[in-house]
Amino acid sequence: MAKTYDAIVIGAGVNGCSIAYNLARRGLKTLILDKGEVCSQASGQNGGGVRQSARDPREMPLAMYSVKLFENLAEELGLNVEYKQGGNLRLCVTPAQEESMRAAVDKQSQAFGLPVEYLDNEAVREINPYVSDIVLGASYCPTDGHANPMLVTYAFLRKARSLGAELRTGETVREIRLSKRHVSGVVTDKDTYSSKIVVNAAGIGGRKVANMVGLDFPMTPVFTEILVTEAREPLFPQMIGTAASDFYGHQTEHGSFVWGGFIGYDTFLYDDRGKSERRPNYPEVAPAICRAVLRFFPFLQDVNVTRVWSGLIAQVADKVPVLGPVSDVPGYVSATGFSGHGFGISPAVGRVISQAALGETPDVDISAFVSDRFRPVN
Repeated sequence: MAKTYDAIVIGAGVNGCSIAYNLARRGLKTLILDKGEVCSQASGQNGGGVRQSARDPREMPLAMYSVKLFENLAEELGLNVEYKQGGNLRLCVTPAQEESMRAAVDKQSQAFGLPVEYLDNEAVREINPYVSDIVLGASYCPTDGHANPMLVTYAFLRKARSLGAELRTGETVREIRLSKRHVSGVVTDKDTYSSKIVVNAAGIGGRKVANMVGLDFPMTPVFTEILVTEAREPLFPQMIGTAASDFYGHQTEHGSFVWGGFIGYDTFLYDDRGKSERRPNYPEVAPAICRAVLRFFPFLQDVNVTRVWSGLIAQVADKVPVLGPVSDVPGYVSATGFSGHGFGISPAVGRVISQAALGETPDVDISAFVSDRFRPVN
């Protein structure tokens, strides 16, 4: 006989765990399933940015809501998640980048009331004296920041489990069962579970899970790598990015620097449906990230790298996630395809997806993220 749950969340990344926590706190008997381990893909391989600046306009309300939730998240979850609201600098090195960044700053400020401004080189160096002379200016949002992705994920998970949620890892979903097109349960390689709510938070597996209920959307994996350095004394609190997206990162609470970046090998690794059995392993990626960082922060040249790891990001064609219920499949809810910027909005995603799953009006409108946006127009 199938084990019965009120809700099943497929995926134990930061958003899956946030959703499970919010469902459990509403009193739902919740199961989390993952074919790997907790935080084993994008949630464990990102720079920890909690930013509103440089967001797609569709994501901005979620990002601004998440910043408010991050402010009290450690107290709510009972664990220090190393959240630091130290601002965000996006550095420019060419006049063209400056022009584009100024326009973006004006748009974000006027459209959303975001406290973001463009700073010239002198103003940037007052905030962060370690930047290279090649920096002409930067956008600066003082309410942006960073946190520890591992700690945030496990904090959501630990709190969810304290509220009765169950976790099963190393278990691959084979089928989402439907009864008259309504979700009725999940079949894995190890067991069968009954539930009228199934949330697809499967990250790079999200497209395959969507296919199980007859849905599809253009999503492929993107290869990213992260490196961590030895610890230094506290130097600057900002989250760092660049106008050209050369790299991203910050200094952690413990003094080490976390830097990450992309190098564009993805088309060589995967077909157009993200299928590949090959585990990416490219020794030249970390040195490329280091060279990029040193252009902007040459003082770090003698700091040793202590650890490097890589992972896969689920990127949707229009680079924003697929969120919310699907009217054709009652009980199925999507929360996947975060395209490399899902960590910073995870507290808000947990709230709004749990609300949508229960048929409530979400705190933030997510109508722009529905999977219907990829359906052919008649």
